[in-house]
Amino acid sequence: MSFFSKKIGIDLGTANTLVFVPGKGIVVNEPSVVAVSLQDNRILAIGNEAKDMIGKTPDTIMAYRPMKDGVIADYRVTEAMLRYFITKALKKWSIVKPDVLISVPAGVTGTERRAVIEAAIRAGARNAYVVKEPILAAIGAGIPIHESKGYMVVDIGGGTTDVAVISLGGIVACTSVKCAGNKLDQSITDYMKKTYNLAIGDKTAEEIKITIGSALPSDVDETRDVKGRDYIEGLPKTITISMNEITNAIDNELRTMINAIKDVLSEIPPELASDIIDHGIIMTGGTSQLRNFPELVYRRTGVKAKLSERALYCVAEGTGEALEHLDTYKKAINSKA
Repeated sequence: MSFFSKKIGIDLGTANTLVFVPGKGIVVNEPSVVAVSLQDNRILAIGNEAKDMIGKTPDTIMAYRPMKDGVIADYRVTEAMLRYFITKALKKWSIVKPDVLISVPAGVTGTERRAVIEAAIRAGARNAYVVKEPILAAIGAGIPIHESKGYMVVDIGGGTTDVAVISLGGIVACTSVKCAGNKLDQSITDYMKKTYNLAIGDKTAEEIKITIGSALPSDVDETRDVKGRDYIEGLPKTITISMNEITNAIDNELRTMINAIKDVLSEIPPELASDIIDHGIIMTGGTSQLRNFPELVYRRTGVKAKLSERALYCVAEGTGEALEHLDTYKKAINSKA
């Protein structure tokens, strides 16, 4: 077995988990979902297979996400999920225990950090390291984090929005809010219920967000049909909604994310503020791909924002880069077990 495969980087997200193996790139990209049999508490499916079951399971099976707001909500199930992803990345015949580096939200507590490390060790890691997501996102986006210049990274995933200003390899100021992609989906679901008495599932809400969601109102108002169940009559029904309706529906959540960016900007020293005006704000994470999001950030903060080229993969690729140069990134790596 090649020495490459003894190190694994995991972007352990609320919505999706990505696994990076140096020399191979991203080898796993699956939803962070587990299906459990309620009768005997047995794990039935993990990842893609489990996500297909969401909203379609009989009473005896529950499909859910063991990560909530970027941290472990269900320890046993997260451990099983990590074991599944580690085994899948290394292929079953590997007898070497890998070193695993895992991303955690910027606002993670010491207890939450230990829980991640412990879960990784019990899932089969030899050593486990955790690094804050904004640092990994910055590394993955190709930002030279060791320079004495300030860079601002906004990483918006499924469970958390992490905002950080990085200089000299460390975080100068940061905040993490539990408002991201999942909250946008929830606000779309609530809007459909309030406005149209239509019940829709999480999957449908996410599709609406991806296809016609926008951070800013548009002159060309696109529409799409949405199928769901009528709350009053209990029958299936189809309605047509527009892009601008969705923009209004998610406005409060977007405002929370923008306020997190403003909070961090107000905390930093003036010298770093001028660096950020020069470099702009770098946006990473799946939710940052929402249409017109960088433009909204620019309008509300006055600082240019740009979407990183591989926004969805920055954190995962950052784990790979950090693993290959553990000594260089020692300052950013929080702990080891």
